[in-house]
Formats: sequence, C-alpha cells, structure tokens
Amino acid sequence: MKTIYDWLDAYGESHQNKTNKKIHWVCVPLIMLSLLGILSLQKFSSPIGNFCFSIAHILIFLAIIFYIRLSMSIAIGMIFISILNLYIIYQFEVSSLSKTNLLFIYLGIFIASWIGQFIGHQIEGKKPSFLDDLKFLLIGPAWLLSFIYKKIGIKY
Repeated sequence: MKTIYDWLDAYGESHQNKTNKKIHWVCVPLIMLSLLGILSLQKFSSPIGNFCFSIAHILIFLAIIFYIRLSMSIAIGMIFISILNLYIIYQFEVSSLSKTNLLFIYLGIFIASWIGQFIGHQIEGKKPSFLDDLKFLLIGPAWLLSFIYKKIGIKY
C-alpha cells in the first residue's frame, strides 16, 4: 500500500511549474467546494433521528476513511476543510437561492475550475495525475494541505 508520502510525491511530479501550482491553489479548493455543493443538493431524511444528509456527506465520509488509512493528521485537516466547505454550502442554501440557481452556480464554478486546472497542466506540459489513478482526485486537496502543514510545523 502506498504511503501518504508516496501519493504526495507522485502528485507533485506533475505539479512543478510555479504557475500551475498557483492555479491549483485556487482551482482545487473551488472544485472541492463546487462538487460538494452539487452533491449536497440531493438531500435524504434519516430513518433514525431527525436529520438530513446528502451525497456530499457520504463522499466526505468515504474520503475521510481513505485519508485515515494514509495519515491521521491529514484526515483531521481534511475533516476541518470539509466542515468549512459544508458551512459555506449551508450559507449558500440559506441565501434564498433556488436549487436550480445553486446548481448553476456550482456547475459554473466546477467547470471554470477544471478549465483552469487543464490550462495549468498545459503550461506544466504534463497530464493531470488523476488520469493515471482516480485516487489522485483525493490527493490534490491533501497535497495543498501538506504545504500548510509544513509551513506551521505539523507532521503528517
């Protein structure tokens, strides 16, 4: 099984160009937010208790299991990032926008961010990592988090 360091090093191989890195610092968080936003639009009522959940919650749960297997500190960071994203999504939901309008906003952000990602990889001259392994879609946010951790001295 690959370690967190193996995943981050492999991801970093196609993210060496300064401009591509800057694009990723903007686009990866926006992709995560917009994807969770899209997936949050379909809500389900819990058969036990009085709460709702969405497909976004299921994706976050599964992603956290993936992160825990690699690094507990990365998993904790991704939990906080996921909570922040869910809070932003909640703020959008209470802003009185319709589900249709929210869907168009999230889709617009998602599409524009992926265009940015592909421009970054065109500049880099290397294909996106996820084309080799879809798990790299989960590594992108962790890769950014690893830079924050290094800066503030958190080991992962």
